[in-house]
Amino acid sequence: MSGQAAGLLELAAGESLILDDEEWRVDLVEPQYGRVLLSSGTGTRQTVSFRMLAHHPRCRRSTVATVSGRHLQPRTEGDLTDHQRTLLRIRRGHLLEVETGFRGGDPLHPGPGEPRPEYDPDCTTVTQRRRAKVAELRALDPEHAKVLGLSKVSYRTLTRWESKRRADAMMGCADDRWTPASRGHPSITEEVRKAILAVRQETLHRSKINMRARVGLIHQYVLETYGEKAVEKIPSYGTLRVVWQEWFGMGRARQRYARSALLETTGEHVIVERPGQVVALDTTVLPVMLRETVFDDPVTVYLTLAMDVYTHSMVGFRLTLVSDTSTDVAMLLRDVTMPLPMRDDWGEEMEWPYPGVPAALVAEFAGHEVAALPFFAPETVTTDHGSVYRNHHLVQAQHVLGVRVLPARVLRPTDKQAVERAFGSARSMLFEYLPGYTGVDARPTAAPTSRATRSSRSRRWSICWRPGSSASLPTVSCAVRDVRLGL
Repeated sequence: MSGQAAGLLELAAGESLILDDEEWRVDLVEPQYGRVLLSSGTGTRQTVSFRMLAHHPRCRRSTVATVSGRHLQPRTEGDLTDHQRTLLRIRRGHLLEVETGFRGGDPLHPGPGEPRPEYDPDCTTVTQRRRAKVAELRALDPEHAKVLGLSKVSYRTLTRWESKRRADAMMGCADDRWTPASRGHPSITEEVRKAILAVRQETLHRSKINMRARVGLIHQYVLETYGEKAVEKIPSYGTLRVVWQEWFGMGRARQRYARSALLETTGEHVIVERPGQVVALDTTVLPVMLRETVFDDPVTVYLTLAMDVYTHSMVGFRLTLVSDTSTDVAMLLRDVTMPLPMRDDWGEEMEWPYPGVPAALVAEFAGHEVAALPFFAPETVTTDHGSVYRNHHLVQAQHVLGVRVLPARVLRPTDKQAVERAFGSARSMLFEYLPGYTGVDARPTAAPTSRATRSSRSRRWSICWRPGSSASLPTVSCAVRDVRLGL
């Protein structure tokens, strides 16, 4: 693991870690699936696997103290008082006697009367020695046991201390209350705290400024509100910078994203557990120019995609010459619920391949041969806040189909990252191999040519397409295969 130098990662709810120089908080751990849900200070959420975190070169523990009491630097005996060091040595001696039968832990240098019969490692097991130790500690005077911190030691307490001692031989069995996780920043007084919050609220609705400007605004606020004497108590720039990052994050997000992250939410998230539970819809400009007939000019079309979030399967898509409407999206939802018929020019590899459901049964249900495209009745549809998806006609169509609408958060494309990533995958794996590919940016295109030459190339490189014809994903896939093979 990349963070081994700083210690193992603590993947528990509420813990913090640094991923690509950005602080993330662990919201949910799913060990049965080997994944963890992370959220950043800007409201962004992502699900990553344990393997990804273990091999990520820029993943490490956060230096900020978390709920588990992790520290910036490891605890040492120098952090304890003399009385606490004495209690620590007593605890360590009891654990070593349970483990080895000797208080010092060394059979070659036994103490007086060691090993005692109930702790003889040659005649007893570890379980028997632990039970004997619990009985011995319970037999102590209650007041003495309380002073020594051994009044409530049970079998499970000894097991927990031993596991911590093996991880940290010096401070493993020390009480966490002896070394608090963090005492904050004493130099941040109430006046400075109010100034920081006021500057944060003011700069959130302005263009982004650097930390030097924020510190200047903090000094100005304290001076105008509390006077010159309060300015002398303001900590240094370095302290204010650390406090700002601890409270509000690194501040690398755009201002509009930072503002939208503060909007009130339910605080809940959807855990997708089965196919068809959540289908994400989105529209983008197709990066390939098409033409309606052979003699028409190439035009730009819009691609509306439906993606199953659980399986990341492309369950439906639709191409429109102009911007999509609510009718187009409603017909796309209908396509998701209906099987796709086979066409004459499609091969056997595009037939219904799913195991457990005979193709004859599906063909009898549909009335025709079915292509290898999943179809089901979606339970929830996630969309953005475009006018098309908020149209009353589309909302009514979704209610008729029995679909629950779950809009994504404002300015949060990560809420439907499955379909956003599908656009990039389709571009890199499919569209870039087609002659009519225009790219995502007009600047890094080919060398400048005349307008007539560009128009001629566009006509020659564009795909012939007309509404309701053979504009389907399997057809385009066959064209890409022919291009790769040079046919």
